[in-house]
Amino acid sequence: MSQQSYLIDTNILIGLEDNHTVEAAYSRFHALASTHKVDIYVHEAAKDDFARDKKLKRREISLSKFDKYRLLKKQRGLARADLEANFGILKKANDVVDATLLHTLEKGAADFLVTQDKGLHQRAQNRSPDLARRVLFINDATELLIQTYEPKEVPIRHVGEVKAHEIDAEDNFFDSLRDGYPEFDDWWREKCIKQHRSCWVVYDNEQLAGLIVRKNEDAIDTDAVTKASKILKICTFKVGPENRGVKLGELLLKQVLWYAQSNKYDLAYLTTYEDQVALMELLEYYGFRNAGENSNGEYIYERDFSCNALKHQANETDFDQARKNYPRFVFDTNTRGFGIPIKEDYHDTLYPDLWRPRQADLFSGASRAEGITRPGNTIRKVYLCQAQSNLGPPGSLLFFYKGVSKDPPSQAITALGLLESITLAGTKRELMHLTGGRSVYSEVELEKWEQKVKEKGRPVKVINYLLVSYIEPAVSIDELKTMGVIAGHPQQSIYRLSHKLTNGLIERTGLEFDV
Repeated sequence: MSQQSYLIDTNILIGLEDNHTVEAAYSRFHALASTHKVDIYVHEAAKDDFARDKKLKRREISLSKFDKYRLLKKQRGLARADLEANFGILKKANDVVDATLLHTLEKGAADFLVTQDKGLHQRAQNRSPDLARRVLFINDATELLIQTYEPKEVPIRHVGEVKAHEIDAEDNFFDSLRDGYPEFDDWWREKCIKQHRSCWVVYDNEQLAGLIVRKNEDAIDTDAVTKASKILKICTFKVGPENRGVKLGELLLKQVLWYAQSNKYDLAYLTTYEDQVALMELLEYYGFRNAGENSNGEYIYERDFSCNALKHQANETDFDQARKNYPRFVFDTNTRGFGIPIKEDYHDTLYPDLWRPRQADLFSGASRAEGITRPGNTIRKVYLCQAQSNLGPPGSLLFFYKGVSKDPPSQAITALGLLESITLAGTKRELMHLTGGRSVYSEVELEKWEQKVKEKGRPVKVINYLLVSYIEPAVSIDELKTMGVIAGHPQQSIYRLSHKLTNGLIERTGLEFDV
């Protein structure tokens, strides 16, 4: 079995090797890589950057850390002008190092680049979405290693709602909050418990894994920069650092976005510290903006909400509009709709919180939620298939039809997605690169897809999309026949829906905003 390889930026090297307690995400990444014999590389260009340090003793210590990892050497004759042409203006020596790392990644010398540098992530995105999917934050890299080599059979299903007094504040989960905020215990008792603040929680094996504390505000009583009428403040947004990789940050943010949209808030906001680069990247992807700083030096991230229909914009793709205004999306006569048949096993992998076995689930209640809290799991998804049919442009609507299944729902449309991109892959390594930071497939599963390519003689379609909403109750086969979506036997491959049928399915989805 071939192994993944990771190139680490200097900020990751420092996180692993600096003279302080190693954060859980860093140690977990290193332990997983060691256990599964995954190669970790450092780059000669980054080593040269450290060698320019004028403080001799610090330079010697820094350079000694590189010797623990395999070294990727610079490409001979690579000119700065060539790097600028591909990766943007390089003002500083560190920018040249960043561009060199991306160049090395793009050439295929490593499978993924791990960095906490937000600017480096942006350079990759500017180059291409496919390259950006191979540039990971440390938590995403850890999650990918877990998914590839230690797949979790029973994922966390959903978010539960509780009052603050129901949570054990002595849990180790809160230790880092106390470290950064000495008055935490007083705040929790006086503000959260006594005011009966509502919280969203995620539990994993009876351990608190994720938490959001929320508060309602208005224009008169708010720390937000924008003084809106109805404001949702996210007082605390935390994911346990030692939790297994299931993208809890995105799961919790999805809860925030749907709650604010469904309850007609005008604004939602939260604060972050400057070192929370992964959280800021996630917030900005879904339309939050840095509106300024508070008196504590924290960044205030805000996002507006509206129930009005989005309109097509000449200067922005329908997909980009949708991700910034999630869960809203553009729908007009030019928007294409498609039905996507999906087998039960793949459906359960993509949508684990819709898994409803006929026998009792031994793990039910592990999340301590009362029931499935719409909209469920993470937003960004990737689906693999070998359908010969084509799909439309980014922003097209995807209706996922679960075929004949032993567990309900069976033969029904269960989910609505929004197309981001389609890429073709012919090998396991290409699949690994293209599914990257949002993979739900183990290496064994990717090997099976590679074998299918060889057997059928056609590549795999890698469909990246956003999960807009589950459709509850699911649209049964009888209802689909009545609507005219299915005539006779259900389609076995991707099929185009007319505007009328697409509109009917959207209405059936029961969205709580105009389209």
